[in-house]
Amino acid sequence: MELHILLPFKIFLKISGVRRIVVDTNAGSYGFLPHRLDCVAALVPGILIYETEDGQEHYVAVDEGMLTKRDAYVGISVRNAIAGASLGKLRDAVEREFIYLDEKERDVRKAVAKLETEFIQGIKKLRQS
Repeated sequence: MELHILLPFKIFLKISGVRRIVVDTNAGSYGFLPHRLDCVAALVPGILIYETEDGQEHYVAVDEGMLTKRDAYVGISVRNAIAGASLGKLRDAVEREFIYLDEKERDVRKAVAKLETEFIQGIKKLRQS
């Protein structure tokens, strides 16, 4: 398979020759093999595991995002990713960086959600007029 991990501002990883991929979704962990049916999955923060053709497992800490599988292509779009550390350090990074968002980011998300709601309500009022 060919695996691409995309961040909002760059291509984080682009690798061919991947045997299998394991990701965490909102419905549990899922494994992907080359002949699995095409699908889309919502990812939660966790550790992505991929195995290359030489049998080595690699670990990448990923934030929430989306996975799309089509034929032998697997595209993963996430907000943040960390690779190149041991599995224990990656688990700590996930907890520190991805799961426990700082208070400012939560406030920004709430403000944006409120603006979106007010915008939609405004459009509904205009349509009713």
